[in-house]
Amino acid sequence: MAGTRTLLDGISLGIDDGDRIGVVGPNGAGKSTLMRLLSGKLTPDDGRVTQVGGLSVGMLDQRDEVVPGQTVRDVVFGDAEEHTWATDAKIRSVHMGLLGDLDLDQDADALSGGQRRRVALAALLVAEHDVIFLDEPTNHLDVEGVAWLAEHLRERYARQGARGALVVVTHDRWFLDAVCTRMWEVTGDGSGAVEGYEGGYAAYVLTRAERARAASVTAEKRNNLLRKELAWLQRGAPARTSKPKFRLDAAAALIADEPAPRDPLELTRMATKRLGKDVLDLEGVTLRVPNADGSANADGRVLFDDVTWRLGPGDRYGIVGVNGAGKTTLLKLLSGRSVPESGRVKRGKTIDVAELTQDVDELDQIAGLRVLEVIEREKRTVEVDGKELTAAQLVERLGFTRERSSTLVRDLSGGERRRLQLLRLLVGEPNVLLLDEPTNDLDTDTLASLEDLLDGWPGTLIVVSHDRYLLERVCDRQIALLGDGTLRDLPGGVEQYLELRNAAIALRDSGGSAPSTSAGAPDGAGDDGAAAPSGAEVRAAKKEINRIERRLSKIAELETRVHDKMAAQATDHTAVAALDAELKVLGAEKDALEDEWMVVAETAG
Repeated sequence: MAGTRTLLDGISLGIDDGDRIGVVGPNGAGKSTLMRLLSGKLTPDDGRVTQVGGLSVGMLDQRDEVVPGQTVRDVVFGDAEEHTWATDAKIRSVHMGLLGDLDLDQDADALSGGQRRRVALAALLVAEHDVIFLDEPTNHLDVEGVAWLAEHLRERYARQGARGALVVVTHDRWFLDAVCTRMWEVTGDGSGAVEGYEGGYAAYVLTRAERARAASVTAEKRNNLLRKELAWLQRGAPARTSKPKFRLDAAAALIADEPAPRDPLELTRMATKRLGKDVLDLEGVTLRVPNADGSANADGRVLFDDVTWRLGPGDRYGIVGVNGAGKTTLLKLLSGRSVPESGRVKRGKTIDVAELTQDVDELDQIAGLRVLEVIEREKRTVEVDGKELTAAQLVERLGFTRERSSTLVRDLSGGERRRLQLLRLLVGEPNVLLLDEPTNDLDTDTLASLEDLLDGWPGTLIVVSHDRYLLERVCDRQIALLGDGTLRDLPGGVEQYLELRNAAIALRDSGGSAPSTSAGAPDGAGDDGAAAPSGAEVRAAKKEINRIERRLSKIAELETRVHDKMAAQATDHTAVAALDAELKVLGAEKDALEDEWMVVAETAG
C-alpha cells in the first residue's frame, strides 16, 4: 500500500533457481515496491513472503546511501585483504567494468551520483548473493557499461554449477532482452495484478500483443452485452420496475465488473515547419573544456578539434561516446546554447530547433502551474493529422488524464515531467529535434509510443542516448565521440562502437596508444580495395537493406494512394496529370532504391 492507493493486490509469485526475471510496467505501478517486498525490505499489508533457509539476498536500491567516512574500497571490499580479491578473476572483472576510473581510496561520500551508483552495484556483484534484486541498474551507465553488465550477468548465471536468481527493474529494453529469461508486468491498471511472460523483452512484446488481440475479441463480445443491457435499463422507470430483478442485477454486474482501461497514451505527430536544403553545418569547429572561471586556454582539454559535420534535411543520427567526450556539448553547439572557440556553426534559414535537455529542473520555474496551463501558454490549439486539437485534448493524448492535467507541475512524477518537457517542445512545431537522453524516467510503454512518434518524424533528428534499443530503432546512422577530439562515423552501429572501445582499451593496457579516427573515415581495407567486408561492414549493409526495404514498402503505399486518387478524380484531367507526375517521381525513386539494394546486398552476403 502507498497511502490509500493499492499498488499490489492478491499476487502470488515465485522465483526459482536460475531465473532471470525482468520487471516492467508504467511509472508508479509498484515495480520498486514489488522488489522491496520480495527482498524483505518491506512487509506486505496482507499475505506473506517466504524464503528458503540460509538464502543470501542482495538488493541495489534506487537510493544509494553511503556511510560518511567510507572509501570506495570500504564500500566494495569491506575488510577483505587486497590479495584475497585481486587474485579473483570474477572480482577483477567487476573492478575493471565499473571502477576502472575511480581511486579506491577516494571518499565515497564525495562521489557524483553516477559514481556512487556504480560503486553500490560493484559491491553487490562482488558479494555473490544467492538472489540479486536490481532496481534500475543501468541508470548512469553509458552504452559500454550497459553492455558490460549484461555480459557479466549472462556469464555469472551460465557458469558451470552457478546457482541463484536475478530480478531486475529497468526500462532498458536491450538489456532486458540480453539478460532475462522471464518477464513480469506490473499492470498499473488499478487491479494490483502482476502478469508473467516467458522469454525476454521481445518475447514479452509478442505475447502481450497476442493477449491483447484475444482480449479485444472478448471485449467486443462484452461490449455487445453491455450495449444491450444498458439500452434495456434506459427504457424508462415503468419498464424497469416491471422487469425481473435478475435482469437488473445482471446489468449492474456487467457495469460494475468493467475493468479500468490502461492509461491512454498516444504521442501524436504534430505539424512540422518546412525544412529547407540547408540545416546545420559544423565547419572546422574547435572547442576546449572551460576552466573553473569559464575561460578556455591552450592547456585545456580539447573536446572538438577542427571538426566538420554537415546535417541535411531528414538526417537521423544517434550519438554515443565515453563520459566527458562532449555529447551534450555537441547538442549545445547545434542548438546555439554554446559557441565554438574557432570555426563556425552554419544554420539554415528555415530551421526551427527544439532541444530536450537532461535537466528536468527547468520545469521548476513553472512548478506552480498546472499541466494544462503549461501547454496553453505555448499554444491553445494544435493541428494534428489535419485536425485541430485543443491543448486539453492534446494533453490527454499524451497520457495525462483529466485529473492529472490539472495537477501542479511540482507534484508530477519524474516520468510525467519528462513527458511534459517533450510535449512543450512538440507544440512549437520544430523541424530539428535534439534529444539528450530522452528515455530518462520513461516506462517501456511510453518509450514505445515515443519511438512510434519519431518513426514518422519528417525533420532532422539527433539523439544522445545510452539506450541502445532506442538508437537502433529510430536512427539511421550513429556517430561516436571517442574522446580524441573527433567524430567517428559508425557504419556498424553501436556494435562497432563497442568493438572500437574494446580495441582502444586493449591497446592502452598493452602500452600503446589508440589511433585517431574521424567522422566518415572508412574502416581499414587493403590497398587493392578487394578485402573481404568486415563484420561491421556486413552489419551496416544489412541495416541499409532494412532501411531501403522500409522505404520501398512506403513507396508502395504511396503509389496505392495515388492510384486511388486518380480513380476518384478520373474526370479531372489537370488533377490526373499532377498525380501521374507524382507516380513517375515515386517510380524513379523505387528504381534507384532497387539498384542500391542490389549493390548493398553483395556486401551483406
